[in-house]
Amino acid sequence: MTLTKAKLAEKIQKSVWDVKPSEAPRLLERVVEIIKDTLAGGEDVLISGFGKFEVRRKHPRQGRNPQTGDSLTLRQRQVVVFRISSTLRRKLNPKPEELSPPARAWRRR
Repeated sequence: MTLTKAKLAEKIQKSVWDVKPSEAPRLLERVVEIIKDTLAGGEDVLISGFGKFEVRRKHPRQGRNPQTGDSLTLRQRQVVVFRISSTLRRKLNPKPEELSPPARAWRRR
């Protein structure tokens, strides 16, 4: 299952006491716009405990049209990559000693 913007806005509204249901989607949309504008400006976005969105420049390179086999030059472009924080990585992939006893049962040595 995927967490959509609509579901995320609903979770924001439920978890933040003073946000009205109609304000939560606008608040989320504004945060996303700020992130997009920052990345479009060439700056990275760091969200502590979550990760870092980095803008990287891809240099021009030789490519090939898969239908015709013709060679072509792919232009220079920018891409966004995400680097997960160590905090989130540990939460997603806990060490066996960090797991609760019932969850550890499936990991046999």
